[in-house]
Amino acid sequence: MIGIVDYGMGNLRSVQKALEFIGESALVSGEKSVLDGCEKLILPGVGSFAAGMAEMNRTGLADYMKKRAEDTKILGICLGMQFLLEKSYEEGETDGLALVPGKVIKFDQGKIPQIGWNGVFDLKTPLFSGIEEGTCFYFVHSYRADCDFRFAAATTEYYVNYPSAVWNKNVFGVQFHPEKSGEAGLKLLKNFCNL
Repeated sequence: MIGIVDYGMGNLRSVQKALEFIGESALVSGEKSVLDGCEKLILPGVGSFAAGMAEMNRTGLADYMKKRAEDTKILGICLGMQFLLEKSYEEGETDGLALVPGKVIKFDQGKIPQIGWNGVFDLKTPLFSGIEEGTCFYFVHSYRADCDFRFAAATTEYYVNYPSAVWNKNVFGVQFHPEKSGEAGLKLLKNFCNL
């Protein structure tokens, strides 16, 4: 069972539908006792970093995710990926989950937000198994990961070359939306389920 973490924000149902489409069982819950029964967790997200982290801290889900990361595979999607980093500078400075070293910063050039299809390169980790270099995924974001490239599971060029996927031990994150990225996105979700 894959647990989709509900902290009050995010595209929960679309992620669940994508997982069901590839034959995986998935539930949506913000209850720690329910999520305890899930072998892997997905942390989706759309919206504000500060508001999302405030809600996760309020509900205890922030500490819960840190604990689960010790022995559970976790995938962060879009804002959920950004939560995995140490801090964000969206609406001031806000601490993240610090599961991946790095920070979240705003694009300082080009059209913001980046909206649409863009290629991913320098693919690492089994998350991208069977996915070709340069495969396009769907992005919508104004802020990006800024971290050492040894924690980059993939990179993307949008005025700058930046980590569009991150990883550290049991934790993986993608800035793009696999649930909106057609066959390649479904392949990535399947790879995560098979980790």
